[in-house]
Amino acid sequence: MTMCPPTQAEFPRELLSQLASARLAYFQSKVVVHPHLKEAHHALLTAIRRPAGASLILVFGPTGVGKTTLRLRIEQVLLEEARVAMLQDVGYIPVIGLEAVAPEAGDFKWKDFYTRALTALDEPLMAQKINYGVRNIRRDGAGQLLVGHQVVAFELRWALEQALRHRHPLALMIDEAQHFKKIASGRRLLDQMDTLKSLAGVSGTLLVLVGTYELLGLADLSAQLNRRSIEVHFPRYRPDEEQEITAFKSVLLTFQRHLPLYQEADLVGGSEYFYERSVGCVGVLKDWLTRALAAVLEEGQEKLTHKHLERHAIPTRKLLRMAREIKEGEEAFMERDVQQAELRMLLGLPEEPQPANDPRLRTSVGQRKPGRDPVGQDGYVG
Repeated sequence: MTMCPPTQAEFPRELLSQLASARLAYFQSKVVVHPHLKEAHHALLTAIRRPAGASLILVFGPTGVGKTTLRLRIEQVLLEEARVAMLQDVGYIPVIGLEAVAPEAGDFKWKDFYTRALTALDEPLMAQKINYGVRNIRRDGAGQLLVGHQVVAFELRWALEQALRHRHPLALMIDEAQHFKKIASGRRLLDQMDTLKSLAGVSGTLLVLVGTYELLGLADLSAQLNRRSIEVHFPRYRPDEEQEITAFKSVLLTFQRHLPLYQEADLVGGSEYFYERSVGCVGVLKDWLTRALAAVLEEGQEKLTHKHLERHAIPTRKLLRMAREIKEGEEAFMERDVQQAELRMLLGLPEEPQPANDPRLRTSVGQRKPGRDPVGQDGYVG
């Protein structure tokens, strides 16, 4: 692998004299603000600020595309915007983030989810503590929340509703939300979604479900769920579109120039190799480069080599599985075009939509036309 002159590096040069742990931490904390992240960020932030009657937002995309990074950045923006309001009301929490943990066996565990959500809402340093009025939900001497094993799920659900009303957050953001689907019966999947919709409605809190393409179709389980939900797609970069490949190379260049090493590796020159071994997902690429950098620093070396990259790349068998899941998810997402044709047929509309300037088109004031919302950099907080 060829090396570029070190003068092109964009990391602070004083890092080179620091410990390996500091250099690794610097790269781990580096977030590349790339086009797909910007677009998803803008779409999600807009949906949270202006839900227009929605109670659920579903954010989906491939594993390793950067959805957790997106969630954390949204939380950061909402916290920053609410700084003054939080000073005026010390009990106010503008956003809560947690992960829906997969069950070790069997169905999704609502009791575990409610407990984790309550813990996330109950900031231990907050002066205003909530008295939930539920037996076996108490506080220790330090004021930290303790939930006894005897507490049943419906009591925890009631306590969570009270906490959400008390803290009145803009959104409850749930990562790895595809784990809600871990149930034995298809009919119960609708029950799962109805439970979430009910929690959002009773508490007055917008729920943001962040997960893989497995979330696709959850809002279609009923007409009411469909009407009350917004979907945000966070895709990978595609190799068959020149603009997408250019953006991926730009991401590579940014990572290349922020690897805190004396000699700069030419990652961009091997863009196809990096695309293949990351399946076009920036999160996968970042984790891979982080593992390789850790190995370089541990060995006391000052350059990243192909040997380091190969040793720490995801095995091909796992990449194949990821690629298959991505293809299935993308095909399911694109199926919307076919569904739109069926919808027009059922409604008795022409097979092709009329041009926008056709005088026969009449749109009521405030009524949205079907189609994707424009996304871009306006309003993006990087």
